[in-house]
Amino acid sequence: MIDNQTYGPWAVIAGGSEGVGASFAHQLADAGINLLLIARKPGPLAETADAVRAKGVTVRTLELDLLDPGAVKAIREATDDVEVGLLIFNAGANSYGHEFVTGELDRIQGVIDLNIAAQLALTHHFGALMRERGRGGIVLVGSLAGYMGTADMSIYSAVKAFSRVFAEGLWLELREHGVHVLELVLGVTRTPAMERAGLDFSIPGLNVAEPEDVAREGLEQLPHGPVWIAGGNEAVAAKRSGMDRAELVSRAHAHHQRLMGR
Repeated sequence: MIDNQTYGPWAVIAGGSEGVGASFAHQLADAGINLLLIARKPGPLAETADAVRAKGVTVRTLELDLLDPGAVKAIREATDDVEVGLLIFNAGANSYGHEFVTGELDRIQGVIDLNIAAQLALTHHFGALMRERGRGGIVLVGSLAGYMGTADMSIYSAVKAFSRVFAEGLWLELREHGVHVLELVLGVTRTPAMERAGLDFSIPGLNVAEPEDVAREGLEQLPHGPVWIAGGNEAVAAKRSGMDRAELVSRAHAHHQRLMGR
């Protein structure tokens, strides 16, 4: 499913300790790709690393908050001696939900720094190396929140919209250099983070995806970017975009053709 000659021998997963990130780690390990896993929580990070290491690949870990000033330097130092063929940025989260004008600007800035600044810094570093080698892949994990502004999470919705549009442009810039780019748009996914947030997955009509399924979709669609809406959520994205599903698919296809210069 995943070509380790294109995306190996090493992959970096930011947010790689649990949920979708851990599913990416297991599936990449099954393909024989070595891993650097980055996460804040030491327990889940060590548990996932041990489980993946048992599959016969080399695993490095960094217990790290991407908002720390020295985070990018630490990641570079942990990977300067290896070739990273795949970057998965799965660390973006709504770390502060609040009405904007009454919210704390430093907390709001944290959402922006994690979802935009940290993402751009890692993409810039590893993307440049991939471009030089003429191969590689970048997966930016996005959200359906980026298709419509929502009260008390306006900044999170905005940064996810930014990520999707950024991925489209980056895909266009790197495709001629053999580097694949994909924005993997997630809907409701059964992850530990969502469980801790108290989401009731049994709500009638709620479309719930499993982490291993959306990770598999992301790896399958990586060569076919720039955007993939996972978990059968095209209709939701279409509704939030003010169009029906057929129109969304049609526009996405037309946009893809324009980006390809056809």
